[in-house]
Amino acid sequence: MKVGYAAAALGVAWIRYAWWPHVSGPRTVRRAPSTARRVALTFDDGPDPHWTPTILKILDKHRVRASFFLIGERAERAPDVVRAIAADGHEVANHSWSHPSLWLCGPRRTAVEIERTHELLGSLTGVTPRHFRPPWGMMNAAMPGALDRHRLRCVLWSVQPEGLRAVGADAQARFVVRRIHPGAIVDLHDGEGTRGAPERLARALPEMIAGLEDEGYALTTVAGLLGD
Repeated sequence: MKVGYAAAALGVAWIRYAWWPHVSGPRTVRRAPSTARRVALTFDDGPDPHWTPTILKILDKHRVRASFFLIGERAERAPDVVRAIAADGHEVANHSWSHPSLWLCGPRRTAVEIERTHELLGSLTGVTPRHFRPPWGMMNAAMPGALDRHRLRCVLWSVQPEGLRAVGADAQARFVVRRIHPGAIVDLHDGEGTRGAPERLARALPEMIAGLEDEGYALTTVAGLLGD
């Protein structure tokens, strides 16, 4: 009976630690510890063969550099888009191989999701990724060790205008400008998560960038924001 109680307690402890969202750690950041008016725009769930190049054109027009957290299996299908992101001076970062919830992944699956994407992105761009974002911000106990093996830092966000619920383009732009703060990391989506998200983002992004710049903010990559 005592063994049963111990196993149950251990199971509860594992769920609370390993399956709880937004677990913090020394290598996990949500924003830069800065008072400077500098922020990072980040894009998840790409590369998308149509929408990612559209976003790149908007960023280039406004002379903005950003960070793209890419899904490995999508990067494998669109290698030229990955190279275009890097060639334009943007940061290429890791968003897992198949976009699973790490809550549902054991240590081996977690390591493969991170390592496979890490190696692919490095081979496509010639630059070793520095940052990883777990899908939906969900972590587990195996993730820190897998990140440490590749010297990756976990990057979450402090401003997210659209999550699982669709938000119109104008509302997204207003939300970001209203919630922005020094050192903010803004989470956007150029790949299909919420249906229609990339199209809404493409309409929101010019107004969003203009609004941030009107407020005196400089836009940079996560690496630039954190001084990596």
